[in-house]
Amino acid sequence: MSKSGRNHLLVAAFDFGTTYSGYAYSFNNDPRKIQTNQGWNAGTEKLISLKTPTCVLLNPQKEFAAFGYDAENKYANLAEDNKHKEWMFFRRFKMLLHNNKGLNRSASVEDIQGKKMPAMTIFSMSLRYLRDHLVEALTRQVDGIKETDILYVLTVPAIWSDAAKQFMREAAIQAGFDADRIMLALEPEAASIWCQHINTSIKSDLSKTGSQRMVVDLGGGTADISVHERNSDGTLKEIHRASGGPWGGTSVDQNYIKWLTKLFGREVMWRFQNEEMADYFDILREFETKKRTITSETKGPVYFRVSAALREIHDEVGEKSVNEMLAEMKIKDDVSYRRDKLRVSAYIVRSWFSESIDETVQHVLYLLSEASMKKQTTIIIVGGYGECKLVSDEMKNAITSKKIIVPDECGLAVLKGAVQFGHQPKLITFRVAKYTYGFKVKRVSETDGCKNIIDNVFRKVVEINEVVKIDRRIPAPGQQFLSMDEQSEISIFISSDPNPAFVTDESCSLIGNLHLGQAKSQRRADNEVSVEFLFGETELEVIVRTLSDNCEKKCVVDCL
Repeated sequence: MSKSGRNHLLVAAFDFGTTYSGYAYSFNNDPRKIQTNQGWNAGTEKLISLKTPTCVLLNPQKEFAAFGYDAENKYANLAEDNKHKEWMFFRRFKMLLHNNKGLNRSASVEDIQGKKMPAMTIFSMSLRYLRDHLVEALTRQVDGIKETDILYVLTVPAIWSDAAKQFMREAAIQAGFDADRIMLALEPEAASIWCQHINTSIKSDLSKTGSQRMVVDLGGGTADISVHERNSDGTLKEIHRASGGPWGGTSVDQNYIKWLTKLFGREVMWRFQNEEMADYFDILREFETKKRTITSETKGPVYFRVSAALREIHDEVGEKSVNEMLAEMKIKDDVSYRRDKLRVSAYIVRSWFSESIDETVQHVLYLLSEASMKKQTTIIIVGGYGECKLVSDEMKNAITSKKIIVPDECGLAVLKGAVQFGHQPKLITFRVAKYTYGFKVKRVSETDGCKNIIDNVFRKVVEINEVVKIDRRIPAPGQQFLSMDEQSEISIFISSDPNPAFVTDESCSLIGNLHLGQAKSQRRADNEVSVEFLFGETELEVIVRTLSDNCEKKCVVDCL
């Protein structure tokens, strides 16, 4: 049954990534037979991919024109004819939602020329395209299938805020998704679910009751880490709150482009990126393939193609020759430039990876040092960036006491696990609170017979690192609420402190407001309600119950 209680024929999951996006699905009668789109064509002779770039192209009227490889190629062709300036091209905009404390519905994103559009519009256009692409593929495959037969799962980083998750849900609704047929899946959690079925040498170890695994999901934008333990019935419980940071693969791409900019010059690279867009995208695509082949054992030089257009622009406006710059950078013995090839020593190439790998390794080591991690034996690396062998090599070199595995098609682990989660959402039984959650109240104190009202008191509901059972209702403690016009809202706060005293403490921040509803009558007794929180879900849910008639309704904390 779907969330709304209606039957659905299949589950479809969308992995909406910083760099690449894709979808997968399976039917109820064979949920393990998960299918993906069998190849997004880049339009070049080299690249057929199971995902497509997260890029959106708008026409001069600010209407949707293309997504993915089509958007890249159309924009490049427009730039070739110098007709692109009125168009808008957006890429890598998902990172807007990472650690953005001021996120709201009116947030904007910039295209590559610096022109702004509402972020909600760009996200919803992307999701609408992916859904329509899926539905079209399904109608070619299955007679009589309808869009309403599909339950959708959207993957989101576990380290995202409640506001970011709500933003993604609302973008899907704006894209035309039925709100009752949307689920959110936490990315490393989905990967952990999928990893229960991977064929590895330690499959039997992972299937033992009490076995623990850390999943390190390395995507384009973020490293997202979760830890789970297997229950006796095959379900999973989270044993450490999700954590991570902006240490994904795009940082490596940025380092490569910065290095080229230093070598050829800022003006040369600016003109190359803006006037020879097709060649620029080809360089990025080649690097995406190349960086997966670099290992800690790579000794010889690594070759990178330099397009004729880049050479011509450099010959025209470059202030110094490449050889002069190599001498200035003191790397002439490590880099050579001849015709259309750059020959770069492996140690320089590895340096582009260093920061993201070091940050991830240090964070994993920090997690493993905690007392709750003593039973942890296995680390599973997934995600598109996880397919870069250098990442797993360096983690294995730094963390010798654990088994580290990279499953086949690890870049699809999140997507396939999200499909399975849609079929079996109860596979996760416990989650760990990422923050201390509470709400603002007034407290009355008495001193020398005088009553004082203390405002902004933090009334705790659940504590950071507390293990919370899925579907467990946690009542708002010691508080009566009234669903009347002037008192129909309570403010929800989070804190990194286990026991904050006031909502004004430095550790606290407002995440949203809960609307309790309108007054039912003039009588106070008719308007008394209880409030119960469901913290174990992927999104914060609240149940408001009218005490006079026990009528319940689910409410959403508005985090935007």
